[in-house]
Amino acid sequence: MTPVGVGIIGPGAWASNSHIPVIAASPSFELRAVSTSRRSSAEAAAAKHGVPGYDNHQELINHPGVDLVVVTTRVAQHFELISAALRAGKMVYSEWPLANGLAEADQLAELARTTGVRTMVGLQGRYAPEVQHARDLIQGGYLGRVLGTTMVGSGMVWGGEVASHGQAYWFDKSQGATALTSAALHALDPFHFVLGEFDSVAANLVVGRTEATVLEDGSRIPVTAPDQVAIIGTLTSGAAASVFYRGGTSRGDNFRWKINGTEGDLVLTADWGNVQVAQLTLAGGRGTDSTVAPIEVPASYTEGVPAGLTGMPTGSIAKLYAQLARDLAEGTRTVPDFAHALTRHRFVDAVERSSATGTTQSLR
Repeated sequence: MTPVGVGIIGPGAWASNSHIPVIAASPSFELRAVSTSRRSSAEAAAAKHGVPGYDNHQELINHPGVDLVVVTTRVAQHFELISAALRAGKMVYSEWPLANGLAEADQLAELARTTGVRTMVGLQGRYAPEVQHARDLIQGGYLGRVLGTTMVGSGMVWGGEVASHGQAYWFDKSQGATALTSAALHALDPFHFVLGEFDSVAANLVVGRTEATVLEDGSRIPVTAPDQVAIIGTLTSGAAASVFYRGGTSRGDNFRWKINGTEGDLVLTADWGNVQVAQLTLAGGRGTDSTVAPIEVPASYTEGVPAGLTGMPTGSIAKLYAQLARDLAEGTRTVPDFAHALTRHRFVDAVERSSATGTTQSLR
């Protein structure tokens, strides 16, 4: 099919190391334009990527060759940018979180529904081969009946230090990119993909570090975003679940997810706690096994990923783009879209309400 023309709003380090290599390697997509908030950076991005560069997002959206608008800016800017693209009838790929809070997410999901525009949200962790293989093993009976699961991870940021004032927004809850909304939810989407949804949830959100140091000048900034995220609950399957995400890093495990069943156990681990960009390992044991052993993931789980892009972060993003291309060709809708993102924002809202009130929240 004719390549889908892509315009990227915010072609910084993340987009340059993830989206753009995937788009360049795919016959289904073609980069057509980029935009930033400043003329100088727009010109630099245009020269780097060989496409027109704009310092106004509306010019990118209006570009006749742009079919898909990719938004990779700060969360606080998402609502304005995504609304403009949807109203112009352009497909939208938004990085997660979709919006700064449930109210904004609800409005964007409704706008996508009423305009009929195809949307996609960057919850690519579910496309990691180890996650997809674990799901298939469980559905195939490897564990028997799932009894319970525990997930512990590190946000890698939200520790006691940050490199620059440009990154200080991570510590400001009002900016929408917190250990809960970002790192924990990027891990919880694969969690839900493999094990299903929570039926009820109780949570405790704690601001453990009340200040952080900005390394570029040694200044101290206040912290309002919780850096300790504790969640317990029951899944719709009846299995017990416990999730804990900490800000910063750990000298122990930075990611460990155990799934226990009547017939066996699975364990997914990584050195990096941000699951969406981590290289995972999968291990398991069942029956008479006394411990878990590494499980080789079949090569079929990386089918469709161009050579050289199978590692993280590009591997799972390549799978997400490939699935979107398949959806467009076949008329299906399988990729995580804004309606899906809204369910995740509702989960965040339930966690925050539970922590604020000290009560268990139903997710039915």
